[in-house]
Amino acid sequence: MASKKSKGSTKLDKRTSLIKKGDTVMVIAGGNGTTRANKGKTGKVLKFMGANRVIVEGLNMMTKHQRAQGPDKPAGKIQREASLHVSNVMFYVEKLKRPVRLKSKILADGKKVRGYLNPESKAFEEIPAVVKS
Repeated sequence: MASKKSKGSTKLDKRTSLIKKGDTVMVIAGGNGTTRANKGKTGKVLKFMGANRVIVEGLNMMTKHQRAQGPDKPAGKIQREASLHVSNVMFYVEKLKRPVRLKSKILADGKKVRGYLNPESKAFEEIPAVVKS
């Protein structure tokens, strides 16, 4: 008997392994209704939600109606970022002023690096690793 795949699969998407926290991304698709307020905007990845969703700084803003939690936390409307699907964002290169598809390459010394193919020269451009402090 063949096994069924569950709808809420938590299997990691290939794109999530290439886009990292702190990367600058551009929204390339998505939006609700006729207004696509986020498409074409760029921002920094703040965090990943589960396997396939990402929160981007300053994009996809939502209003949360907060109840009063006591005298130190009054009620009010709070603006915060909602998540986007990782397939709707693409790595943005400031030097080229456009989004690019990420690739990984294994160097001669055996080190695996992220990068992209430069559209003009067709050469592999390495993305410098972000130093965590």
